[in-house]
Amino acid sequence: MTTQTKIRARPAAVILTPSAEQRIAELMRQAPEGAIGVKLSTPRRGCSGLAYSVDYVTGEAGFDEKIETPGGTFYIDGASVLYLVGSTMDWVEDDFTAGFVFNNPNAKGSCGCGESFTI
Repeated sequence: MTTQTKIRARPAAVILTPSAEQRIAELMRQAPEGAIGVKLSTPRRGCSGLAYSVDYVTGEAGFDEKIETPGGTFYIDGASVLYLVGSTMDWVEDDFTAGFVFNNPNAKGSCGCGESFTI
């Protein structure tokens, strides 16, 4: 008797909106030499404890989550994945501001200025 094991593709830790993917493509077109992608991490910072940080990355780390987008590779810091699972990352522009916006179901609260969040 033969047993087949079905391996289901693991969903990405963070869902990128089309607007976020387009912004990643723009960032990669302007990337400094040696950049291989854009990386999201959650360093300890701000009033609530954790903040979102998006930076260029020049090398892959072993536990980073890797998401291929049409415009370039998007990485999620391996130590930050647990804080971000199920989140949506969007790029929003209006008359006065532009930036990545996160809808994170794991966040239990945020500071008044929106700089940081707590789990």
